Amino acid sequence: MMFVRSLFNRMAPCVCLMALTVPAQADDKPTSKPMSSLAELSTIRGVVKASAQATLASQVQGRISRLPFKEGQRFKKGAVLVALDCSKYEAELASAKAEHRAKRKTYENNLRLAEHQAVGKLELEVSQAEADKASAAVKASQVNVSGCIIHAPFPGRVVKTIVNEHENVFPNDQLISLLDDSVLEIELILPSKALVWLKVGTTFEYAVDETGRRYPAVVQNIGANVDPASQTVKVKGMFRTKPSNILAGMSGTASFQELSR
Repeated sequence: MMFVRSLFNRMAPCVCLMALTVPAQADDKPTSKPMSSLAELSTIRGVVKASAQATLASQVQGRISRLPFKEGQRFKKGAVLVALDCSKYEAELASAKAEHRAKRKTYENNLRLAEHQAVGKLELEVSQAEADKASAAVKASQVNVSGCIIHAPFPGRVVKTIVNEHENVFPNDQLISLLDDSVLEIELILPSKALVWLKVGTTFEYAVDETGRRYPAVVQNIGANVDPASQTVKVKGMFRTKPSNILAGMSGTASFQELSR
């Protein structure tokens, strides 16, 4: 009995060594799609945005004489959105033009005299400089006059009128906010791991909270960089057919259904 126990004690280290040298078998198989979980990627929150937005500011000081469009109303490209009383700047322009004509005539007269050597070179150059200065003053006055009328840079709708008629405004004062809703975009924030499969042209459905309906959409643009802090990337989608009841600012959920297949 003692012999068997001793034999077993000598064999035990060998058994342990053999157990340690057995190669471990990997139980995990590589996934076919190295991406975030379906729960994370199948429902992505987003917001509808207009293709263009702008807040227009005053270039000159003046009194608001016209605000033809109210909030929510549509306008065409080039339409007058804000008009200021321009009588002051028109008078300044007329004065600048008269001054320019006088300086120009003096210069032209000196040119003729110079042909007969009846005027000095310095006097000729000074008259030319004064004519050029008067011409620049005319251009500056024309800029002020053109700043009295603000035209629509694109077709769209008025989001907000920041001023009212008869109010006095100063340069850089905000006047009116507008957007172009002829094309609506869907802005999404996706995990950066989605870049493994995401590409321009990937289809998805966008469920709008405010309407309770789902709309087919497609990825139009993928952001140029990944946010290193959140490890996300900005993606812009586009409705396949523009819905008539969707407004900019509406929120919803994007579903990439092909991930669950």
